Amino acid sequence: PEPLKGPTDVGTARAKDEEVALSSLIDRLNERFGTDFTEADQLFFDQIRASAESDEHIAEAVRANSFAHFSAYLDRMLDELFIARMEGNEEIFARVMTDTEFRSAAHEHLAKEIFRRVREQQAHLSIR
Repeated sequence: PEPLKGPTDVGTARAKDEEVALSSLIDRLNERFGTDFTEADQLFFDQIRASAESDEHIAEAVRANSFAHFSAYLDRMLDELFIARMEGNEEIFARVMTDTEFRSAAHEHLAKEIFRRVREQQAHLSIR
């Protein structure tokens, strides 16, 4: 195995790069359309991207086409991706609101994750 060459080999730069790219999408939308989307709204677009990346037809279109041809294909597929994501979110919402055991499991995970992340942010800020 080849030795690691620093932070990029362990993947630390990639998450930040993706975060910046997605954040710039939200910033561009807010600036261009006068919207007030937040970091939380980025998740919608992140879900769309993840769904597209895992769709074999879309992946095949990437592999077989130039960016221009792929972009035209994606334009035709985008409504389906948006609708599927909306339906998926509705399903989760309905389940959380009607299934107390499911809601409890979601609550337990979210409580731990939110607590941990806010504490980490707090610790990170106090180091500065």
